[in-house]
Amino acid sequence: MAGSIGYLLGDGSFMQQLLFKALILALASAIQGTAMALFLFPHYIPSGGAAGIGILLNYIWDVPYATSIWLLNAGMIAAAVKWLGKSNALWTMYCVGAAALTINALSPHIHHPIGNVWMDLVIGGLLFGFGVGILFKMGASSGGMDILALIISSLAKWPPGNVLFWVNSSILLAAGIVVDWKVVVYALICQWLGTRIIDIIGKGVMPIPLLKK
Repeated sequence: MAGSIGYLLGDGSFMQQLLFKALILALASAIQGTAMALFLFPHYIPSGGAAGIGILLNYIWDVPYATSIWLLNAGMIAAAVKWLGKSNALWTMYCVGAAALTINALSPHIHHPIGNVWMDLVIGGLLFGFGVGILFKMGASSGGMDILALIISSLAKWPPGNVLFWVNSSILLAAGIVVDWKVVVYALICQWLGTRIIDIIGKGVMPIPLLKK
């Protein structure tokens, strides 16, 4: 566990560092959830591969979105325990919960898109990438395909943002062929913007002092 909080600076006690990491991860998850609730979901833009799988299963076999996404996250978290460690899995469950609370708090108040689809797409994609980038940097994720991307990245030593882009793009392209290509084009652009920010944060090009190892 001590290694999992090695990203935090300062001397301070173990509990102080733990609480500080929890606060930063909650804020990052809230940024991610805000991007989804305010900018992406009002235009029906999937935020990633998990949502794409949910759309496919619902369209083909009428599987409820909540059921497919819950099962997918359960499987991915089990994989995280095996490949990334219990600490990553626990922090991921925490972050998924924080993002979900943010979305549930904001969504009832959003009755129409804030702006046009292109403006919201750019803002939402950048905010989404910033939030998820912080989660990755601190040894957590937002669940779903993020976990698969981290596993592949750790095994192959590839940038996690690139892996996430190709994993999600493959799923979203399949959804586009089956369902509606227009929404998927927006989703792919969102993925490209978001994953670029994830890799910028991961490589330290965008310095965030609190996240230094």
